[in-house]
Amino acid sequence: MERLQRIMLANGLLVILVAMLAGFMLMFSLLGGLEIWPSNIVPIPVYGTSEGWVRAHSGGTMNGLLVIAIALSLPKLSLSPLLQKLTAYGFIYVAWSFTVFYWLGNAAGNRALTIGDNPLGESDIFGILGFLPGLPSVIIVVVLLAVATKGVLASNEE
Repeated sequence: MERLQRIMLANGLLVILVAMLAGFMLMFSLLGGLEIWPSNIVPIPVYGTSEGWVRAHSGGTMNGLLVIAIALSLPKLSLSPLLQKLTAYGFIYVAWSFTVFYWLGNAAGNRALTIGDNPLGESDIFGILGFLPGLPSVIIVVVLLAVATKGVLASNEE
């Protein structure tokens, strides 16, 4: 279990690191670049919208924290070794697939919310690549949260 926890902690921290990079992208998007001296901004082109970078920054941070919280909770969950492993790697997959979704969705015409065109815009390769890994995650995360909840409730009965 300790090995799974270390793997989860490392991945949670890396997801948060990528979310912090999205924070830089947000700053560059808002300012149009990087201020190197007061009122002296070096232009840095950034794709996407400021709103998309807010989502990538805050959503990525929360996903990384979720993985860390589950990692620290793992010893308190009454789960079989197989369910521990599925829970650990499942949450890692969810966090990374949502990270890909945020970054590619910000580049996609349809915000990677569908495979095809939608009211937000036309489908493109960024939308497809952002949507497909995230699609299973919306179900996986709900199932894993239910498994973890059952595991913590079962450990209360012991």
